[in-house]
Amino acid sequence: MDQIKFGVIGGGIASRFHLAACKNSQKVKFQAVYDVDGKNAERIAKAYKLEPFTDLSALLESDLDVILIAVPHSLHSEIVIAVAEAGKHILCEKPMATTLEECDEMIEATQRANVKFMIAENHRFLPAHQWIKDAVERGLVGKPFLIRSYEGVNEIPGLMTPGFWKGDPIKAGGGCLMDMGVHKFATMQWLLQDQIISAYSWITKQCTTLEEKAEDNAMILLKFGNGTIAETVVSFTVVSPPTNQLEIHGTKGSILENHAWLKPVQINSVHEEMETQRGIWFEPEIEHGPFPKYYQISARIEDEYFADCVLKNKEPEFKPEEAKRAVAVVLMGYLSARLNRSVSYGELMDLYQSEGTKLILENLREGIQNNFSME
Repeated sequence: MDQIKFGVIGGGIASRFHLAACKNSQKVKFQAVYDVDGKNAERIAKAYKLEPFTDLSALLESDLDVILIAVPHSLHSEIVIAVAEAGKHILCEKPMATTLEECDEMIEATQRANVKFMIAENHRFLPAHQWIKDAVERGLVGKPFLIRSYEGVNEIPGLMTPGFWKGDPIKAGGGCLMDMGVHKFATMQWLLQDQIISAYSWITKQCTTLEEKAEDNAMILLKFGNGTIAETVVSFTVVSPPTNQLEIHGTKGSILENHAWLKPVQINSVHEEMETQRGIWFEPEIEHGPFPKYYQISARIEDEYFADCVLKNKEPEFKPEEAKRAVAVVLMGYLSARLNRSVSYGELMDLYQSEGTKLILENLREGIQNNFSME
């Protein structure tokens, strides 16, 4: 089997998940790494047997097929455009960008260059989520009417580091809602095959005090076009085992998911397809492992899927427009927090067409409720 030659821009944690995941892949061969910190590039190169680059132009002139972009969020747009102009296919870490205008620029540049382009939304490729997607499509939960999702980590050190990009309204596009919320919104819209049409959110600082940084905790209430309602809670300040959680409740049953479980999915359904498991809690066998294993599993599947798209000259199923829509939901949430009311997708689009969505990030601090609790 032919291997697709990958290079990576950015030597942080996100890129290391991909490098570790594809170490023994038959489809993906990481060959090079670029980082602005030359010493870090050399460390990554030595650990994963890559060629280090400190000159981006030299990397883009090499014979690589695909470039994985794993850099601070505000740099996504300019780097995607540069890589597209070099004729390389692009896998870019989430969030797609920090504004809808930058998303547009990325889509236009990749289409103009005729290169394949996909956002690395690993939750879409997680076996647990693929199982849930199939279950929802088969009607095992009936008509979904309520979704709950959660993610919590501890990013306090980065949020308390002056000048560091994490949590900066412009460099990161906001705090935890942008960083983790896009996972939830892209996943939920995909699972339901429906769009979020309104949002009401609260963004707060509970444990961090740097005025330059955005929220460290967020809660958002969502409404889908078909009437399904949803709640998402994300936190940068909890001390807990790293995990993601999802609940889908429908007219015929419920699905519970927790990435910290050895068997990540539980379902209780009265659907006739459940047969002997009908009406009782059932745990299907799914490829999985608690953090960090599930990140590596999903990164491997994701990277090999994109490599397959290049090998077979097919367009990725996960479209950039879908990733853009997830960013739009985050921006709806931020606008809601500042206005202290529900915001519709149509209202966001009006702002997008008139003043631009960067304005939301520039005024983000106006919507943050400060509840500092650090001693």
